[in-house]
Amino acid sequence: MLHKDSDEARRQAAKMGISERTTTTETSTGETEERTEAPASMEEAGEVEEGGRGGDSRKGKSEQKITNQFNFSERASQTLNNPLKERESQTEPPPRANFSASANQWEIYDSYVDDLAKQERNKEKQKAPPTKKEDDKSKKKITSIETQSDDISKVAKSSKIIERMVNQNTFDDIAQDFKYFQDASDEFREQDGTLLPLWKFQYDKAKRLAVTALCWSQTYKDMYAVGHGSYDFTKQSRGMLLFYTLKNSTFPEFIFPTNSGVMCLDIHKVHPYLVAVGFYDGCVAVYNLKEGGVQPAFKSTAKCGKHTDPVWQVKWQKDDMDNNQNFFSVSSDGRVVSWTLVKNELVYTDIIKLSVDGALMDGPEGMQLHTTACGTSFDFHKQTDYLFLVGTEEGKIHKCSKAYSSQFLETYQAHNMAVDAVRWNHFHPKVFISCSSDWTVKIWDHTIKTPMFTFDLNAAVGDVAWAPYSSTVFAAVTTDGKVHVFDLSVNKYEAICEQLVVAKKKTKLTHIEFNPVHPIIIVGDDRGYVTSLKLSPNLRRQPKEKKGQEVPKGPEVEVAKMEKLLNLLREPESLDKK
Repeated sequence: MLHKDSDEARRQAAKMGISERTTTTETSTGETEERTEAPASMEEAGEVEEGGRGGDSRKGKSEQKITNQFNFSERASQTLNNPLKERESQTEPPPRANFSASANQWEIYDSYVDDLAKQERNKEKQKAPPTKKEDDKSKKKITSIETQSDDISKVAKSSKIIERMVNQNTFDDIAQDFKYFQDASDEFREQDGTLLPLWKFQYDKAKRLAVTALCWSQTYKDMYAVGHGSYDFTKQSRGMLLFYTLKNSTFPEFIFPTNSGVMCLDIHKVHPYLVAVGFYDGCVAVYNLKEGGVQPAFKSTAKCGKHTDPVWQVKWQKDDMDNNQNFFSVSSDGRVVSWTLVKNELVYTDIIKLSVDGALMDGPEGMQLHTTACGTSFDFHKQTDYLFLVGTEEGKIHKCSKAYSSQFLETYQAHNMAVDAVRWNHFHPKVFISCSSDWTVKIWDHTIKTPMFTFDLNAAVGDVAWAPYSSTVFAAVTTDGKVHVFDLSVNKYEAICEQLVVAKKKTKLTHIEFNPVHPIIIVGDDRGYVTSLKLSPNLRRQPKEKKGQEVPKGPEVEVAKMEKLLNLLREPESLDKK
């Protein structure tokens, strides 16, 4: 007995269906043969027809398959499962350490006391003279242990990178403007241009100190140094030397607090980690960024010929015959001094002593003494190494040589007040510019005693700078908070950009510097802020390219552009002489 829904019953039913089909087909063929041979009567023919119909109906019934919607039987099939494979790798686990501590008030107090004691020990080590080798070895061991224990120093570099990334994301719109923004409205202005404010740099501890010096690094184009001090002699206290980068505008890269106000600074062109600094108390110093600590690597003292008055400018020079680094300084005491870095000390050499021509002073026993002039600024010629200019507090500019220490090569009656800045042109070897508190900016040919151009800016001029990309473009800052940009090849009579860049009216601008590569300038004020501004296309206009002609480029083109302007001014003089 088999269940009708089982597989075996279905097989047998299928076999029986096949046998029935064969019998029906045999009977049908026999009947058709009898019908074709001799049908006896109509009745037999009818029977044959009935038999044929019956056979066809059986055949149709056996071929038709009716699905059963109510009786469901599960059909399962068994397949071969692939064997499982395991793959393992063995690594060394990262080192782990459990740390636990209580953050109570006395714990915090003890940690501060330990830190103060560590700082005092470091100060004593710096002051103490070197002793025996054994003491040096013990000191090295102590310092190495202290540096290892300092956890902050381990993550200093990575945290600085993360800080830059966060700041670039925060000020992304400013970074996009710095890289890509071009003022489209310049197309509708014939000559005038604009300045787009970018980052603003400030440091909380330097807020009440004026910006007294600015200098870009020639190696790292995004880095510059700022000197903080005070121009008011009644408010002299401390100073500060800061280094900023455009990658992080919120906090300085290096911080050096000073006991006296910083008046000037200069970054070495070949060794960017060496920075020469002049102070209000007459000292000059050299800071080495590679060395840790806040003390300078070299500093002048009263024993080694320091200035007796504020140092107004310092400039690095080419290495001497013994490959020693050296720089020059000028001060209100009337001395221009050369300082050479020899081993661990600064060696000074007086280059020239400034004196007021024709001014005599009664000395002891009726002697006549020459009064000294106060130097306020100087600059060295870009091509002729021995030639330099010195601006004085009396408004005169002296052309001097390193070879002659007793007399001046030329004296220009330049201004009615102190000369705040004097600078040689980057391209033309004969041209220099000067500015003063008498509201004027003057451009000179050093072979002619009278100025070639004079511009009145209606306010005391704090600083002036030539653009590094053109011989005819320069910018000046005034005490009324304005930046004036001139292009002599476009307009010889007035500025093509005059823009107020300070938030408060009483804020005075003190210094300005062009970036050596990027089309931006930085401006410092007397409140301790440094603002970066982007020049619009009209302020850095280049000659247009003509079809089928290459535009000449290079210093020769810039020299020719300035020479063309000077020839226009020299022609009337040459006609008068004739």
